[in-house]
Amino acid sequence: MNPIPPSLLLLALFALILPACSSVYYEAMEGLGLPKRDLLVKRVTKARDAQEDTVEQFQSALEQFSTLVNFQGGELESVYNKLNAEFERSEARAAAVRERNDEVESVAKALFREWENELKQYTNSSLRNSSAQQLSQTRARYEDLMRAMRRAEKSTAPVLSTFRDHVLFLKHNLNARAIGSLRNELRSVELNTTSLIREMQASIAEADRFIRSME
Repeated sequence: MNPIPPSLLLLALFALILPACSSVYYEAMEGLGLPKRDLLVKRVTKARDAQEDTVEQFQSALEQFSTLVNFQGGELESVYNKLNAEFERSEARAAAVRERNDEVESVAKALFREWENELKQYTNSSLRNSSAQQLSQTRARYEDLMRAMRRAEKSTAPVLSTFRDHVLFLKHNLNARAIGSLRNELRSVELNTTSLIREMQASIAEADRFIRSME
């Protein structure tokens, strides 16, 4: 029998440890006076802020792409390097949005699981029903929020894909003729970026509503 590669053993160990680590982390936060409900609001706030940063970054990347395709003379490599830098920052912003969304989802699952378990501890049926109704309303608002956040997250993909293609193409074809061939792509990039901004703004508004509802 072939021995199991150490890398697979390590992955299996992480799969077993991470859920427990999350539980321990949330318990530690509660010990510091930050219950799951407050932590959820905190993470939604950070996710909203990440989306706002992403809107600004993709607008900046679009402006740089427009500058490049309308190139009229000067240092071509310098303009390309600026576009490449904008693309890399856009990738980082998109990754941050995804990470923040995952963090929101993690604590929300823990909160709702704890809430459901606590419902079983009530002896007063009126209080239990009231808490159950509040749980249902909070979960519904959260699900609306998460749908909006994930849509916004996915909206970065087509824009990044287009920017990546153009950056890679120009990397090996950095000349005025190659740039001219991309002018017809500007409208498509603008439309995709506009769609991204619209989804991000809708998600930001949904996050603000959720935060207000939890106060």
